[in-house]
Amino acid sequence: MARKGAGFGGVSVAMVTPFKDGLVDYQTLKEHVEFQVEAGTQCLVPVGTTGESPTLDHSEHEKVISEVIQNCGGRVQVMAGTGSNSTDEAIRLTQRAEKEGASAALVVAPYYNKPTQEGMFQHYRAIAQETSLPICVYNIPGRTGKNIDPETIVRLAEIENITMVKEATGSMDQASQILNSTNLTVLSGDDSMTLPLLSVGGEGIISVAGNIVPEDLIALMSSFQQDDMTTAQAIHHKLFPLCRDMLGLATNPIPVKAAMQLLGRDTGELRLPMTPLTSQQVATLRATLSDYGLLGR
Repeated sequence: MARKGAGFGGVSVAMVTPFKDGLVDYQTLKEHVEFQVEAGTQCLVPVGTTGESPTLDHSEHEKVISEVIQNCGGRVQVMAGTGSNSTDEAIRLTQRAEKEGASAALVVAPYYNKPTQEGMFQHYRAIAQETSLPICVYNIPGRTGKNIDPETIVRLAEIENITMVKEATGSMDQASQILNSTNLTVLSGDDSMTLPLLSVGGEGIISVAGNIVPEDLIALMSSFQQDDMTTAQAIHHKLFPLCRDMLGLATNPIPVKAAMQLLGRDTGELRLPMTPLTSQQVATLRATLSDYGLLGR
């Protein structure tokens, strides 16, 4: 079965938003874009969870999307984070991203207000009616407080420009049900679940670890597509400790920003209420990066 959104399979990277002295550091953002383009990343995803979208004001949110699109210059796709717990705000952000030239929109489920399943359906339908962009439904109940049930996603799949799901429930059963029941492209929202999800029909990853090692995620994907499971499994197991630290040491994006600081690629600066790793957590992360071969001891 041909899947809607198949053009967004492969490796997408959920980009961090760099800060310097409390402000968005647009020069470093440009360097992040170039790093990903040179690595061969298929799609960049600004201002999602990893991009600290909750602590960007509206003008910053829009400008980060615009800067990423302009710096990409058409070399890779850009799936802009445009979700909100306000339907009107999500529509406005999505329309702005479309005007700026985004390739698609990543729209997180409404958070905090915990709508019913009917509310979820009407939220996404309203957004889809006001844009021609392909929409990726971002389901991450651990953050939003409410799962988008598979039955609701089946209904959403009937809408023409809802083409993808970023599956971050941690449930392979839910992913399998979506794959069995719809023609949506399913993308992993957890790095460590990439290979398992590919094995049941998923087509890609929106990656946090890809901020650091995009080439290895790309190699995993390529190995799987070439039916080289031995290599794909070896890369999966190599990546696993790094993926574990990215989500296990502290809330994303605290660990990945700390890792990028250790690697000399970011200031590591966060905005409250995000706070830095403890010294003990930094030591753990440094050891993981060293074991991976990214840092000397």
